[in-house]
Amino acid sequence: MFRAGLDVEGLAQAVEVSTKSVERWLHSDMVPYPRTRYRVAAALGEDESYLWPASVDKASLTGAELVTTWPRRADVPRELWTDLLRGAERNVDYIAFAGLFLAEEIPDWIPMLRAKAEAGARVRMMFGDPDGRQLASRDAENEIGGGVGGRVAAVLSYYRPFTDLFDIRLHDTPLYASIYRFDDEMIVNIHVYGILAAYTPTMRIRRVDGAYFQTFLESYEKIWASARPLEANGNGG
Repeated sequence: MFRAGLDVEGLAQAVEVSTKSVERWLHSDMVPYPRTRYRVAAALGEDESYLWPASVDKASLTGAELVTTWPRRADVPRELWTDLLRGAERNVDYIAFAGLFLAEEIPDWIPMLRAKAEAGARVRMMFGDPDGRQLASRDAENEIGGGVGGRVAAVLSYYRPFTDLFDIRLHDTPLYASIYRFDDEMIVNIHVYGILAAYTPTMRIRRVDGAYFQTFLESYEKIWASARPLEANGNGG
């Protein structure tokens, strides 16, 4: 409702119900009739299975989590990254080998990230460990002669000044997907052998109550537990 610019009275008028009905939807388990659910979803620009997960079967619920897909990460609209970051209030979690494109190609990225951390959001970031085996393996896989390690060094130079605000760790995992989480939204960049991440399939996931979001979040937490903290100074850690 907030994103759509509607308060209780505005939504009630838009879908032709009483304000008491809207208040019951917000504060109880009451689910509207299907025709009303459709009108509310249209007014808010959301899928009704996202608004009322209990009203649909599990198959529909899982489908509701998968918002959209792109054949390449490079096809993700640049403004979507900043829109998702702007909307995050609690958690910004990020794991890649480098993910340098965010810092280099989106001028507002680091200032916005810093502002979010200063406002109280938890910002966690994981990058490939320069001293680990997996970074060298990924470099050999892509045949770019040390390029992955160089990109990690470059991305750390952007984020190292903010170790007092961002919780940064270094991981040494094969990393089958890069994960970028913004509260209940997530961009997942699937890794494909021999192809750079910018050119591999990417999907946008929204937490509803299905399996997509939770699966990637569980993976993130497992890697986080095994990663080592980045030191404020020094090469890598």
